Amino acid sequence: MTSTATTTTVARFLGQKLLEPLHLVTYMCDEPNEAMAAIGFDDGQYWPLYFAGRAAPLGQVPAAVVDAIFYNFAPGMAEEFYTGVWEITTPSEALAAREAGSVAALRRVLGPLADSPAVARAADLALRIALSAPVEGRPLYAGLRTIAVPTEPPARLWHAATLLREHRGDGHNAALVAAGLGGQEAHVFAALDGGMTPRQYGRLDPLSDAQLEAVVAGLRDRGLVDSADGFTAAGRELKDRIEEQTDAAAAPAYAGLTAEELAQFTADLEPLAARIEAVGY
Repeated sequence: MTSTATTTTVARFLGQKLLEPLHLVTYMCDEPNEAMAAIGFDDGQYWPLYFAGRAAPLGQVPAAVVDAIFYNFAPGMAEEFYTGVWEITTPSEALAAREAGSVAALRRVLGPLADSPAVARAADLALRIALSAPVEGRPLYAGLRTIAVPTEPPARLWHAATLLREHRGDGHNAALVAAGLGGQEAHVFAALDGGMTPRQYGRLDPLSDAQLEAVVAGLRDRGLVDSADGFTAAGRELKDRIEEQTDAAAAPAYAGLTAEELAQFTADLEPLAARIEAVGY
């Protein structure tokens, strides 16, 4: 691949449409929560096991570091739900439980496809892509790079999808910082982009009505959101620019793909994504 424009398009298509659904079993399925419960977490309390599982590649860092790297959680959430998780388990145990539960979920959702040659091929290529990505400025991705690569193909594919998802996320956060958008403002942008009101967007639930209104009011003051809580022209342009910058930051991982590899990778991943869409999580 020589065209930058082509590579950024590929990064969005593969990263968001075909690979991210494989990673999302971690958050959308019961098996990862059950695996975390087996090592001591209360599976009726989602956020502590979420913070433990996702932050585990960073080691036992303070809540303030997790909050900074995760970027877009409501004020105080990391302090409340991450503090104390390493009194329940260790990062290595949390990583193992998260992987085991996620792979079990992926196997259930994919059914017979999980052991198909397509998954083995896709896992190998996805890992090559994921491990070729630049590390600089990407703390969560860098943490994940320190984890041993699983051996069985579904686990390898989930691991690669997770690496690429967090690599993209780190780059997205950098684009948000450059645009001067805070985490909660980014969620408002995501809500409007998805045709929702800010209150309908679940990740904004922890904010009180007054807190949420303050976030939206700040965006109005900047001329990014209008009086009807929709994008202004400037807001729409900024949202699109952030996504383009996110694609550009993700693109180097995919730059080495040949046309033949891209065609095979797409052919292997599309049935998996279609299966997930059809079956659900």
